[in-house]
Amino acid sequence: MTAAPESIVVTGANGQLGRALLGDLATLGHRAVHALVRSPRAADSIRALDLDPAPAIRIVDYTSPYEMEDALAGARFVVHLVGILKETRDTRYADAHENTCHALALAASRTQVERIVYLSILGSLPDSPNPCLASKGRAERMLLEERTAATILRVPMVIGGDDMASASLRRQARARSLRLVGGGRTLQQPIDARDVRAAVLAALSVGAGSGASVGRNLILDAGGPECLSHRNLVLRAARHWQNEPRIHSLPRSLARAGVGLLEALLPNPPITRAMFDILQHDDRVDPRPFCEKLGLTLTPLDTTLADFVGPASLAAGESSRR
Repeated sequence: MTAAPESIVVTGANGQLGRALLGDLATLGHRAVHALVRSPRAADSIRALDLDPAPAIRIVDYTSPYEMEDALAGARFVVHLVGILKETRDTRYADAHENTCHALALAASRTQVERIVYLSILGSLPDSPNPCLASKGRAERMLLEERTAATILRVPMVIGGDDMASASLRRQARARSLRLVGGGRTLQQPIDARDVRAAVLAALSVGAGSGASVGRNLILDAGGPECLSHRNLVLRAARHWQNEPRIHSLPRSLARAGVGLLEALLPNPPITRAMFDILQHDDRVDPRPFCEKLGLTLTPLDTTLADFVGPASLAAGESSRR
């Protein structure tokens, strides 16, 4: 990995990606990392990592420009990982995306922060009909319109550990038979979580040098090395289990109606229509500009599946819980 620059603030540091990124920075020997979280419980989850060197942990309100300005004092770079895929009655897209980016952009403009790296979602646009993607798009625009340089990394499905996407694909790969929406025709281009973290560190390094890269906004659409249908992705993952599940089709309209019913009946449904539509959105992107700009080589899909979806992923999960 590229050597990390000085004075990095990581927001949303208690998420899976955030914790792994803190581990990368500790491995690099970085001693100027500040982890921002929203609660004492989140702070405890970072302390439990027992990193050396340990990051400085701070509890903040991400939507407060004043708290954020104080938290960014002395920092050169910010990695902004705050975001949600599922909106709830207590956590709205506007609060998680737009309000946090507004506070961050305003706070950064009052400090010496040189660049913000923001992790977004492939397909995000301010005028998207999907409320999550539209919210992300508006949040991106807030960062890009402010004085501080910003790098936007838009990523598709990320596979890489004890996360929902990896667990769901693992269950599907091990099943004898299953139903996929539309027979699994949706195009997916999953990316390895290790590549995402490498991209974040590389984006910081791009902003750390001198010359044309400084002060220039970057918007990079990321994607894995292969684009394939959901059906073929499941079958590809199933090979690692020496399995070949029978795949049946579930009509998309029926599946979406069921999700809508769950939304209407449950205070916190497992999936919402906005989530459903993102999962059923076709992802197809040329990853070469993303890789060339950041100097990355993507992990082969079969390596990602073997490490995080196949039998080895269960052994790794058991080992990490000990």
